[in-house]
Amino acid sequence: MIDSTVVELSRWQFAVTALYHYLFVPLTLGLSFFIAAVETVYVTTGKAIYREMAEFWAKLFVVNMALGIATGLTMEFEFGTNWSFYSGFVGDIFGAPLAIEGLMAFFMESTFVGLMIFGWKRLSKVQHLLVTYLVAFGTNLSALWILIANSFMQDPVGAKFNPVTMRMELDSFSSLIFSHDAQAKFVHTSIAGYVTAAIFVTGISAYYMYRNRHMAMARRSFRMAALFGVLATAGVITLGDALGFVGGQAQPSKLAAMEAMWQTEPAPAAFNVIAWPSQDQKRNLFEVQVPYVLTPLLTHTMTQEIPGVDWIEADAAKRIANGIPAVAALKVLSKDPTNVDALAQFNSHQKDLGYGFLVKRYAPDQDVEKATPADIQKAANDAVPNVFAMFWSFRVMVGLGLAMLAYFVLAVIFSVRNDVENRKWFLRLAPWMIPIPFIANEFGWLTAEIGRQPWTVYGLLPTWMSASSHSVGYMVFSLIGFVTLYTVFIVIEMTLMVKFIRKGPSSHGHGDHAPPRPALGGRAAAVAMMRKED
Repeated sequence: MIDSTVVELSRWQFAVTALYHYLFVPLTLGLSFFIAAVETVYVTTGKAIYREMAEFWAKLFVVNMALGIATGLTMEFEFGTNWSFYSGFVGDIFGAPLAIEGLMAFFMESTFVGLMIFGWKRLSKVQHLLVTYLVAFGTNLSALWILIANSFMQDPVGAKFNPVTMRMELDSFSSLIFSHDAQAKFVHTSIAGYVTAAIFVTGISAYYMYRNRHMAMARRSFRMAALFGVLATAGVITLGDALGFVGGQAQPSKLAAMEAMWQTEPAPAAFNVIAWPSQDQKRNLFEVQVPYVLTPLLTHTMTQEIPGVDWIEADAAKRIANGIPAVAALKVLSKDPTNVDALAQFNSHQKDLGYGFLVKRYAPDQDVEKATPADIQKAANDAVPNVFAMFWSFRVMVGLGLAMLAYFVLAVIFSVRNDVENRKWFLRLAPWMIPIPFIANEFGWLTAEIGRQPWTVYGLLPTWMSASSHSVGYMVFSLIGFVTLYTVFIVIEMTLMVKFIRKGPSSHGHGDHAPPRPALGGRAAAVAMMRKED
């Protein structure tokens, strides 16, 4: 049996590297399409200021993308080094989308990003615009294939377990790539990236306007990003609801933990606005509820019952008992794959095979047939993820999403009224908003990944079985090494970003400073001046 400390350290290492890496991903996804939109305006209008804008934001995009690639490559190696049993168990399925991501999307974006940066004088306007869109599509296609792989871990469709090879095998490629979880997660994640880019652009543009620098670029960038952001934020909130609905159907345990719902309540159930969940006592020590809201919010009906933690544990205990014969049959088949009786026993119980694995860690000598009712209950309790972490991770994400929507609504109003430069408090606020979407994205991933526990592949492979047999010392050393290296990467990005932002765009007479303000009461003149600049 793998040392539980090694398993926990393996989880921490992958979590740390994933969270570090995901600091770069959303900005890359969103900024690529924002640059494409800016360049589209340049091609259609011929105004050089929009080319200047595209070149400036592309510099920041490349810095972010380069470090995102550096941090992301390590994660793929970690599957083989730290999660060898997992890699062997589902490698036939999990490896396919990752290979496609590397061969198609990654190489497409990496190839064309060079042309996007250095091809301004070598390509026509339309050719360069096409290259920019290829970079944007390549970047987002990378996310698609990675999320397809992740979604298999959340909702394992398109595959079946072969008791002869003792591996999961791909059964339907179309089911894998068109799974409801994969499609909902891709759209939600991509649009969250657009929100991140919009706040990043408005924050830097506001910084320039507050300091009366690069005004022509700052005004236009702010307005485009504000409109981009308000639509994206509304979309990410709406599609987040769809993702929650899909996820709740596939993982009721995640839903119960997310809402700190310990007891199954008759529909329509109450919604816990805030609560203080206690996993040990299996209740909320404190809660503020809104009656009748949770059921329509999660199920889009008023009558569908939402399973609570009590139902999840009871159902898990039944499935564990049913899965024990499947694990026992596998033990026989590993020695004699032609054993007809063992194969028949496996086929009768294979749908609960993963739950049989779940109790193995508690059974005497890891022999599931020796598992006692107490062992089964311990394993059933494990079927519920960390309720406190899930409840608050989800609410932090949603709360920040609503705050960003309010921010963008104000940004659009002020920008449309040509009044944003007079709102000094808002210009001071905007740069401080830049970390908010990054924090929201991180908590979104925490919600998704903590909510899958105790599974690496939901319902099939427990996390405790998935790790490699390393020593504790090795895991501690590698964890410290990765944290140190990735912290250096963050410092490098911040240093380069600040350097380029302070330097600003390469101005060629496109309004580096603000024109004189019209006299008080000359609002019509101010509007006319803005129209003239556009």
